[in-house]
Amino acid sequence: MFNALRTTIIAATLFTGAAHAVVNPNPQFGMAESNASADRQVTINANTKSVNVNNGDTVAFNVNGKTFTWHFDTLHAEEAFSLAKIAPAGIDLGNVTVYVGSNPLYRG
Repeated sequence: MFNALRTTIIAATLFTGAAHAVVNPNPQFGMAESNASADRQVTINANTKSVNVNNGDTVAFNVNGKTFTWHFDTLHAEEAFSLAKIAPAGIDLGNVTVYVGSNPLYRG
């Protein structure tokens, strides 16, 4: 009985971890959110080279009629990375870089 329970718990833990990895392949940058929770909207077009956000911001990105929302929660105080790393499949962002500044609530 105990072995069966332990096996079930281990399997559930592994499954949950695997599901999280698929849903959020880059947790070091934050997590996807619903569009309703966005603090602000940013439109990305062919001329956009970079976007500035703060750690803790929730931003809805509009790209060619498609929208995705991301809550920035990076591991470092400041971070820069390709916005394509967090975009859902099928959204072409080109070479847009997102610069994440430290959260203004925690600055000196």
